[in-house]
Amino acid sequence: MAYTTIDDPSEYFTITLYTGNGNDNRAITNSANAGDFQPDWLWYKERSSTSEHRSFDSSRGASKRIEPNNTNAEATDTSNHKSFDSNGFTVGTSGSTNANGDTYVAWQWKCNGGTSSASGSESGSNLAYNFQVNTTSKFMINLYTGRGSSSTLNLGNHFTPEFMIFKNRDQGNDWVVYHHKNTAYPHTDHLHLNTTAATADDEQMFEDVVFAADEINLGTNHEVNADGENYVAYAFASVQGFSKFGSYTGNGNANGPFVYTGFKPAFLIIKPFDNVSNWFMIDSKREPSNPAGNKFLYAESSSAEVSSDKSLDLLSNGFKPRAATGFHNDNNINYVYIAFAEHPFVSSEGVPVTAR
Repeated sequence: MAYTTIDDPSEYFTITLYTGNGNDNRAITNSANAGDFQPDWLWYKERSSTSEHRSFDSSRGASKRIEPNNTNAEATDTSNHKSFDSNGFTVGTSGSTNANGDTYVAWQWKCNGGTSSASGSESGSNLAYNFQVNTTSKFMINLYTGRGSSSTLNLGNHFTPEFMIFKNRDQGNDWVVYHHKNTAYPHTDHLHLNTTAATADDEQMFEDVVFAADEINLGTNHEVNADGENYVAYAFASVQGFSKFGSYTGNGNANGPFVYTGFKPAFLIIKPFDNVSNWFMIDSKREPSNPAGNKFLYAESSSAEVSSDKSLDLLSNGFKPRAATGFHNDNNINYVYIAFAEHPFVSSEGVPVTAR
């Protein structure tokens, strides 16, 4: 059996850095997958100045903006993001995506080219839904409508989610995060992407039922299931050599724990779920050599990129904290992480990748 089904992770995930020029309808070209990467979910952040995170996806449409670091409802906006292109994307004149001389990062995921994979109307306890899915990278964008009572959300029996992000598109609600390693009781506990809060337990968020590939159970909390309101849910499961949604415990010293992912990380988000702390975001494009962790962003904050010594090594098969810090290595503190690959540790033909 092959080690991985994805030899080139840039076929499904890529990172693009660029400098703004202030011009409208500016096309940004990706250098990924041999010149063929049309994103379906695109997450922008201005690095050199304070501005909101921006999120767009091909299910909702190019002009529909939501902001991962705050509670704002979805807005129609053509000044930030213009289109998803065959090998990149087009931006407008907004300072959040294209101010003259400012620097940006764009994290991008490919799904199903904006084409719906399945849809269904409300029936019994089942929510009305419409999703696109990529079964190779195990990524889904699911649009659904709440009903205000205990409900099931159809996932099409494609994969069991290990990591999900939910946003009420109609209201100023928090972004809800489900991570299967969050606590010992992962089916009711959750985090909020737009806050630094520790994990919370709420059976009205996710009912205490094991998540499954065919459907998940939602409670009555308005952040995930208010009657008649519209939501987007981004769902992922781990793929060997491409993505990993795991956890580890810090040791509080410069020789931190080695965390095995099975690939060289390209993008890494870390959050302590026991404590109040930031969502720590680093990537191999902004820091192409070790130690990484010295140019980071916060998922819950509009702050510019921070330059500070929070050393962490990105290795050929995982990562290793090299500093005692609450962001990723406090003693006896538990962390969850979200990681996507630059290269698998071993290719489908058994060829190992080189270290950084």
